Amino acid sequence: MNVSLFQAAAALEANMQRQQMIAENLAASSVPGFKKRDMAFSAVQAKMFNGALDEASKRELQFLMPSFQSHVNFSQGTLQPTGVSSDIAIDGPGFLAVQGQNGQTHFTRDGTLRPNRDGVLSTKEGLPVLGIGGPIQLDPNNANPISISTGGDVSQGGLPLGRIRLVNFDEPSKLQSVGNGYFSAGTMTAREADPAKTSLRQGFLEGANTTPMQEMAELMQTIRHFEANQRLMQMHDDRTGKIIQELTSTN
Repeated sequence: MNVSLFQAAAALEANMQRQQMIAENLAASSVPGFKKRDMAFSAVQAKMFNGALDEASKRELQFLMPSFQSHVNFSQGTLQPTGVSSDIAIDGPGFLAVQGQNGQTHFTRDGTLRPNRDGVLSTKEGLPVLGIGGPIQLDPNNANPISISTGGDVSQGGLPLGRIRLVNFDEPSKLQSVGNGYFSAGTMTAREADPAKTSLRQGFLEGANTTPMQEMAELMQTIRHFEANQRLMQMHDDRTGKIIQELTSTN
């Protein structure tokens, strides 16, 4: 087995996956509150082989390859003013809790909120935003704009309507993406966000924590890495061909 050839092939496969994730980041770079995915190889350390011989043969272990890994980067994006009273940005760690189409609770940092056809404060996809006591009902007959405090209290013309629920998780990296900037908690339990660290900014939206320029730079680096490993595979193929030619010519 040509180990170097297999390593180069593994690198090509990883770069294909990396390119796919960059494409996803690039496509969503204008979505408010979007969190990009970061990519990396996991290192294979010598101590990982300790005890592994008890479960596999030495021949199998000597050809282990580093694996490609990705994770969501939850660093905060830039807060951008919109001047729209129903837009909010989360300043600090945390998420908005929204009611999914099947009744499940999803979590997002996209604060593009509007009243739906029933007057319930909702995301741009029409999912109701959950308050402390449930969805927040606006008064469609009240011409006054809504007011949202830094703590999440919602009022309209001085009339209190409820408080937006802000939550956080002990391990946000374990949240499962369900698309469109929404996450599922899985088996984790949401807890109330710390008001000393997290607040809301009315009339702002949080930008994505990536830019097209950053992603294009990552894409160029990925292409160069792919080409380098492609040339390495070609070198191995040429060398193997020469060895075969030399061996056959001596017989």
